[in-house]
Amino acid sequence: MYIRYDVADRIATITLDRPEAANAQNRALLDELDEAWRRAAEDEDVAVIVLRAEGKHFSAGHDLKDRSGPIPDKITLELIYQNESRRYLEYSLRWRNIPKPSIAAVQGRCIAGGLLLCWPCDLIVAAEDALFSDPVVMMGIGGVEYHGHTWELGPRKAKEILFTGRPVTADEAAQVGMVNAVVPRAELDEHVRALATRIAAMPPFGLRQAKRAVNQTLDVQGFYAAIQSVFDVHQTGHGNALSVSGYPILAQFDEMKAGIE
Repeated sequence: MYIRYDVADRIATITLDRPEAANAQNRALLDELDEAWRRAAEDEDVAVIVLRAEGKHFSAGHDLKDRSGPIPDKITLELIYQNESRRYLEYSLRWRNIPKPSIAAVQGRCIAGGLLLCWPCDLIVAAEDALFSDPVVMMGIGGVEYHGHTWELGPRKAKEILFTGRPVTADEAAQVGMVNAVVPRAELDEHVRALATRIAAMPPFGLRQAKRAVNQTLDVQGFYAAIQSVFDVHQTGHGNALSVSGYPILAQFDEMKAGIE
């Protein structure tokens, strides 16, 4: 089990619980996480959903050494597309559109696939040590599967972090509106709990309609269509990598993440 789930005071808390791997996402973790989101969405006693992570880091992104499912004899673009469409794109969009407010509590590193977990949340509270990054351009791919960069950071900041691979600090993220608050690491859970408690006291239907209004406004502006179309562009990066024997860029990216303690 890679996910902990509990409910108290109308707040469902979903905890990533793979700290020994910096909460890297294998298939089992993502499937358990999706089930936890579904459970919270269907529970009438839950008004607010909190996503947090155990350990030093929120998430080191996709586990490129994942062996939690069947291992194909050969990696093909079709297999990559099927897996990423389900677990990276569809899951993130489903979590975004759950008709209940959600808050992500982020500490430490939030790398590449980690963005696919916090960006779908309605609010993000970051610890002072939080660092957000998407360095997958080094893999020959133009960004992670759920391409919220432009919406979350603005076009120029999005290009900067993609072109350079450098992380965005919590304070920078707050300045561009990607996170709602930055707090000391020791106060992260307490701050998020207080925020969730305040939201949980609001009328559920009003919260649902407010969330729907904002999300639909973004969709009218092109968010949903852009996410879908850029996902297909993302797959051309995999196609290019598959043309190189042995898909060596995976090893390069895994080496980069191996330095995270």
